[in-house]
Amino acid sequence: MSELRLYSGAMPSDARTREYRSGSDPRTLRDALGCFATGVTVVTAHSAPGVPAGLTVNSFTSVSLDPPLLLVCIHKQAASADALIGASHFAVNVLQNAQQPASMRFSTRDEDRFGTTPWSCGEAGAPILKDSLSVFECERFAVYDGGDHHILVGQVVKASFDESLDPLLFFRGRYRRLHFD
Repeated sequence: MSELRLYSGAMPSDARTREYRSGSDPRTLRDALGCFATGVTVVTAHSAPGVPAGLTVNSFTSVSLDPPLLLVCIHKQAASADALIGASHFAVNVLQNAQQPASMRFSTRDEDRFGTTPWSCGEAGAPILKDSLSVFECERFAVYDGGDHHILVGQVVKASFDESLDPLLFFRGRYRRLHFD
């Protein structure tokens, strides 16, 4: 039987352990945050003139089931930030492992992100990427300040998913895939 040991004070030092403290190198904090494996999404909307806008985002989470709310964090300096936070409706496209090229395309400042990405309009008009693992079509519920990001909260009006697909994952700065025993 295994024994649980509680440590009082600092954990034992290990040469592989790195540490961030307030005021330290921000790269160390970013590396620590990168230890949390995430899914990869592309958040999409139409800008005021009807031009599709989208951005790769991995800061995505469920907030509430009643009402059905989720949130995504949009970097304030992103080219599509104003379109995404200003739209009345947006979609969160959760990517599957074959959509790594779309993730990369939507993470750059490519002018025509939608040109080579198959998509259609969802029920509320937000662009829906074809073959996504799941799609959450949302009405904008709130936008909050989050430092260098906008926290965009959406009320889910429709959700769809494909049970046969596996997610595209991001861990320690690299794309990953699920590995089953």
